[in-house]
Amino acid sequence: MKFPVKHVVACALLALGAAAANAQTVIKFSHVVAQDTPKGRAAEFFAKKAAELTKGKVKVEVYANSALYKDKEEMEALQMGSVQMLAPSLAKFGPLGVKEFEVFDLPFIFDDRDDLHKVTNGAVGEKLFKKLETRGITGLAYWDNGFKVFSANKPLKSVADYKGLKYRIQSSKVLEEEIRALGGIPQVIAFGETYQALQTGVVDGTENPPSNLFTQKMHEVQKHVSLTNHGYLGYAVIVNKKFWDGLPADVRDQLTQAMKQATFYANQIAQDENDLALEGVKKSGKTTIYTPTKEERMALKKALVPVHAKMADRVGKETIQEVYKATGFDPAKL
Repeated sequence: MKFPVKHVVACALLALGAAAANAQTVIKFSHVVAQDTPKGRAAEFFAKKAAELTKGKVKVEVYANSALYKDKEEMEALQMGSVQMLAPSLAKFGPLGVKEFEVFDLPFIFDDRDDLHKVTNGAVGEKLFKKLETRGITGLAYWDNGFKVFSANKPLKSVADYKGLKYRIQSSKVLEEEIRALGGIPQVIAFGETYQALQTGVVDGTENPPSNLFTQKMHEVQKHVSLTNHGYLGYAVIVNKKFWDGLPADVRDQLTQAMKQATFYANQIAQDENDLALEGVKKSGKTTIYTPTKEERMALKKALVPVHAKMADRVGKETIQEVYKATGFDPAKL
């Protein structure tokens, strides 16, 4: 039996439409840390929620531990569209040309999580995300990892104890200045290469939230940790703008909702994970953990807060003042 050409064409178009409607969108979500870190767990949580809320229309493939791209290659891959989603540390945007993000690297600019969230959940955080759009990037959320501690193979109590030590840092001019302010020597080394650098003595110490220190086993090659909580390490969940804008509006809304839930989860577990990591470090018996006295921490703070003024021309005086205003911080009162 022969069917009219119009009928055959109509059926073909309907079949194509049905196939398109049922096509699954795949999002490659790459990050550099371990799966059992706060960021790693939050990425898996987002993948699960994305599948649930889109009813399977979207599959998020999570690649932990730089499985797809090296630390330095991730951002280029996102901009080219080879990977759709990343969660880089906030320091990664400085080399991209958006130096205002380095405000998060300034030592002691946040006293606690409440201060931090006044920025990341407020107008300042939103304004910073807007600056990424001209680079082909859409900012979706800020995820906490926690406040950093210093580690070394010698006790770190007074400011003088830091002098002359070689410290691994991630690429950030602000962090370079931070280490110099303590009389130390900054060394930019990729996150995945830090353990070996510590083990072989290329560097003497590092700074990390406890969860990174523990999951990367850095504590095995660091005899001392000082709970300074001097700086913040967080991430921005970002997506290729062209890809994001090209999604159907309903799918984009569903993914936005999934990201909101994942962000709440990420920031909720960050402190718990760091507390558990510290317990793990203690139980290992390989590292001595020291809590600075109030006076010792204040001395460290006074040594490091001048970095704010030194880096103002780079980070942006306006951005720093906006953070001060949001948190109520006044360096003149130190």
